[in-house]
Amino acid sequence: MNENGTAPDVNERHRERMKKRKAARDRLMTGKTEERGLVIVHTGKGKGKSSAAWGMALRCIGHGFRIGVVQFIKGRGETGEHKLFRRFPDLVTHRIMGEGFTWETQDRERDIAAATAAWEASKALMADPGIRMVILDELNVALRYGYVDLDDVLDALARKRPGLHVVVTGRNARDELVEFADLVTEMTLVKHPFREGVKGQPGVEF
Repeated sequence: MNENGTAPDVNERHRERMKKRKAARDRLMTGKTEERGLVIVHTGKGKGKSSAAWGMALRCIGHGFRIGVVQFIKGRGETGEHKLFRRFPDLVTHRIMGEGFTWETQDRERDIAAATAAWEASKALMADPGIRMVILDELNVALRYGYVDLDDVLDALARKRPGLHVVVTGRNARDELVEFADLVTEMTLVKHPFREGVKGQPGVEF
């Protein structure tokens, strides 16, 4: 036994496994040379779709990249992400254009008007050559209810600048968008404290 209480042959077997793993990883990465803007979709019934997008926003800010954020549904202005984005006015354009969930407004025409305005703002941000990433929060919800035209969205994504990343969040992503996207993650609900009577809390939900 060595000073850590581990048999030398165990350490040697570990080294050999890691050497093989590194060699396999190096071979895998050899052909990964392309760099281009991605269409990224976060969907599913589990929590974390928007939160994951905010994580990528922070990465962009850390690199000094400009980003655009349009929120299609959520209307709360004093979220943690909004407070943070306000600290970086030169890097973040944040447009909160929703008025709350559809069961709160209870007015389809009003919801369609808000979503249409949000989509026009989204296209303007996507056309800005200085922006590296555009996050379209809850666009999937607007597409599901027919508030925004799916063909128009797919056409805009197909014509986007080669270096632009676009992140689309929300439940029930349309099959056509999933097929079109480069990266799709489905958040699966396993447990949620809301079912136990715990309300949404700052720093976790907003």
